[in-house]
Amino acid sequence: MSSAAVPAADRFEWFADVIANELVPTELRDPPASGGFRAEAGVLALDVLQLSTFECTPCQSRRTPAQVRQNDPERYQFSLLTGSPMWLEQNRNGTEVNPGDMVLLNTAHPNAAGALGEDRAIRNIVIQVPRSELPLPSDKTDRLVAQRISGETGMGAILAGFMRTLETHASECGPVERTRLGRVAVDLISAVLAERCDTYEDLPSESRTRILMERIDSFIDHNLGDPGLTPQLVADRHHISVRRLHQMFRDQEDGVAATIRRRRLERCHADLSRPELLTRPIGAIATRWGFGNPAVFSRAFREAYGMSPSERRAHTAAPAGRPE
Repeated sequence: MSSAAVPAADRFEWFADVIANELVPTELRDPPASGGFRAEAGVLALDVLQLSTFECTPCQSRRTPAQVRQNDPERYQFSLLTGSPMWLEQNRNGTEVNPGDMVLLNTAHPNAAGALGEDRAIRNIVIQVPRSELPLPSDKTDRLVAQRISGETGMGAILAGFMRTLETHASECGPVERTRLGRVAVDLISAVLAERCDTYEDLPSESRTRILMERIDSFIDHNLGDPGLTPQLVADRHHISVRRLHQMFRDQEDGVAATIRRRRLERCHADLSRPELLTRPIGAIATRWGFGNPAVFSRAFREAYGMSPSERRAHTAAPAGRPE
């Protein structure tokens, strides 16, 4: 949804209606005096969760006690900021958040928020979770509203990366996949909040297993360039046995070692397909992604893609319009 087709004089009211319908009724304030307000919004269901993206010209918002009494969808709203820095207040908590930070709000309580500055648009990725879906004590969770949650390290970084991936690719997935993504989102949000209120051990064992799997998945992705990345290393870094690690991968497309090799090959294939990397030696690309033996890399690449690395590069180098 975009305000581009809405007359300029009506855009602020249009966006207020979008927020009321897709999030909760909220008073929007301080539109630009010039009438140059612009906004976009996107909404996608992930089973019982809702993924929303919002972008708008800087303004202020306030959810009043009266609006709470009239309409409480009984949800938590977990937001990742990707635009202007913002300030937020709820339940006597207040914070300032920057791009890459996350914040939790509860629709059961009044709140206020606004942009810090006028030079960047407000842009948020929001996951709305029914309060009944979070397996955490509500009194402890409510202490975390309107507090800055870093998306740069640990579980916060994994969750922030997951939310960005949802924004980009969730719409390409079918209903079954979206349900699974919604379950993973609940687990990751629960883990981030549980760590902050020291209730991680209270999470269901199934949730802790899925969270561990996401941690392992992220660890593999961030360490593909390490030639020493093996199932043993993965298990050691996550304080589990290699046997349990292999058990966790039973339902995956590949085993642990095959997953590492496939992802390394995918990174190599992507780099060999980039015209700006044509002058980089093929061996350097292989080494960058953890392949120490050129012969092993070449053989694995041909098995995966039906061509040698040099043939892949030749296709990339072929002038546009000329048959490869």
